[in-house]
Amino acid sequence: QVDVVESGGGLVQAGESLRLSCVASGTIRNLDSMGWYRQAPENQRELVATMSIGGITDYATSVAGRFTISRDNAKNTAYLKMNSLKPEDTGVYYCKVIESRWGVSRDYWGQGTQVTVSS
Repeated sequence: QVDVVESGGGLVQAGESLRLSCVASGTIRNLDSMGWYRQAPENQRELVATMSIGGITDYATSVAGRFTISRDNAKNTAYLKMNSLKPEDTGVYYCKVIESRWGVSRDYWGQGTQVTVSS
């Protein structure tokens, strides 16, 4: 079992920055991917950014150039630095980790952290 906990959300004004953290704990063998997703009210959850264990990243077009994902494999922790925030970045940000063991991969999600950007 892997537990995932996000932190770092809050209320900011447009143009400001935030850094989110995601910590995975429990019985972990291999964290293949760690990523961030967000969900705005009445919208579907969407990908924000992911990073593989090898450092390959993928960003949503809407955040590329403003957000940066990073991870500390030794600490099973991922970060999302968000710069130049816009009101449309508002939503609940969720961390998802993909853990594999004996050839089987499984997704684990956190409870989310709220990010609100005022105009």
